[in-house]
Amino acid sequence: MEHTYHLDVCEGFSKPESSHRSLWKQLFRGLLAVELVGGVLWGEPPESPPLRRYEFTQTEMAVTVHIILYAAEDTTARQAAHAALNRFHQLNAVLSDYDAGSELRRLCRTSSEGKAVPVSNDLWQVLLRAQELSARSEGAFDVTVGAATRLWRKSRQLKELPSPQALQSVLSRVNYRWIRLHPKDRSVELLRPDLRLDVGGIAKGYANDAALEVLRQHHVTRALIEAGGDLRLGDPPPGKAGWRIGVGQTDPKTPPRFYLELKNVALATSGDMWQFVEIAGKRYSHVLDPRTGLGLTDRRQVTVVAPDGTTADGLSTAACVLGHRRGLALIEDTPGAAAYFLRAAGNNEKIEEFSSRRWKDFSVIKE
Repeated sequence: MEHTYHLDVCEGFSKPESSHRSLWKQLFRGLLAVELVGGVLWGEPPESPPLRRYEFTQTEMAVTVHIILYAAEDTTARQAAHAALNRFHQLNAVLSDYDAGSELRRLCRTSSEGKAVPVSNDLWQVLLRAQELSARSEGAFDVTVGAATRLWRKSRQLKELPSPQALQSVLSRVNYRWIRLHPKDRSVELLRPDLRLDVGGIAKGYANDAALEVLRQHHVTRALIEAGGDLRLGDPPPGKAGWRIGVGQTDPKTPPRFYLELKNVALATSGDMWQFVEIAGKRYSHVLDPRTGLGLTDRRQVTVVAPDGTTADGLSTAACVLGHRRGLALIEDTPGAAAYFLRAAGNNEKIEEFSSRRWKDFSVIKE
């Protein structure tokens, strides 16, 4: 019988409150469902030394981060998890849109100063990947959307559409072409005054990648990292073919449509099946279209599986904005990526399904 070891996080971090645990449970009852059970199959030689299952949960980057890992003893598990969570903490100081002292916010304050600012490798990599995706998606993904994001967030809270003047003002500051990258000295120049960057559509995936790399450096390869619904998977639990992941849940009270067995990949889901607001009788998503400054009005959800979290996170955001036709074309053009779309069609909200060609390569388990 396998035992699960729940360890408090090392000093330097606060232990999550019960509300955070509740949030994590809701997430796993939400867009994704994960079978977090490992064991040893009969007839297989046991690993030497035998591995035990450990769980760590903590709030970082304004989301609940959950790590499940397998290690031979407590010290290895604790040190590996502490280092991985510390990596999230470090990245928050780089990528946060909320923290006025973050490297991202400091960069925003250099808008239109006519100079390129050297940035850290982490910020450089995130902006480089973001700009590549922005060009490929023709602006459906755009990290200059920060001002529009804040305006739409306020509109959702008030349940009032922004005024045409306010909308025009923020849209005048949304264009990924106003970010100029200088690879020679790894510096960034912001070309328009008052640009506000928001890397929320790609940052969690990047952080998941970085955290898994830290675990591997501590010789922990059998691990699952979940941050705000984005998943990064390492080697599977002992005796298992993969981590069992539920996909396509359209209602918190219903089970996933099917399960996948995955390992050494990332998975991200974007959509408005649950999170939306009605304004003047019209349904708007929490997912913002950078080209309009408003939430999407077509009920949709997309799940992307990709070789790394940065790719999966960014693609799921872009594909959701593009819709299933153009979104699937973007997925098909991305090596190693696959996607599954759900769309509510017509007044009866019949659910339509669409998937990319590579989706059939995954082992699907229906229940």
